[in-house]
Amino acid sequence: MSDYIDSQGFRANVGIILMRDGGELFLGGRRDGRGWQFPQGGVRRNEKPEDALYRELHEEVGLVHSDVELVAGTSRWLRYRLPRQYLRRRGNPVCIGQKQRWFLLRMLGDDSRFNFEATAEPEFDSGRWVDYWAPVREVIYFKRAVYVHALQELGEQAFTAGPPPRPDWLNDELLRAPAGRRK
Repeated sequence: MSDYIDSQGFRANVGIILMRDGGELFLGGRRDGRGWQFPQGGVRRNEKPEDALYRELHEEVGLVHSDVELVAGTSRWLRYRLPRQYLRRRGNPVCIGQKQRWFLLRMLGDDSRFNFEATAEPEFDSGRWVDYWAPVREVIYFKRAVYVHALQELGEQAFTAGPPPRPDWLNDELLRAPAGRRK
């Protein structure tokens, strides 16, 4: 069963933000060595985003529904376009980016619950807990604006006083594509 790509070329996807008590967030270390990111994965045709959330949670980090509590979800799909060098032109339709529904989950157990070998083709080989806004700086540049939007919206739902204050380094310059990568 394949992931769903809409008529505009955006692949439907779920983004998963795991939070533990104290407000730290989980980042997975990509097995291919290309950085750190939140768990995420494709939504299959006719699959509900929440069903994809729990399937991907298990596939990416080995957790099951009972290991987490659903805290919040984004109200709409958040989109980003892939830079030219990341486009998969062989597909039909061509995937030009991702549209994502984001979910904030509270981790109920301890780190021993993680299993990065839950599937034959693991996405991550390690993980670490970081401050609330740190993932924005860690993720590849073209996902940063979506990370900011998701963290802001989900933080407004999860915390009575709203999300933690943004650090000084989180500015418009960080959200722009590096020189030479603007298309």
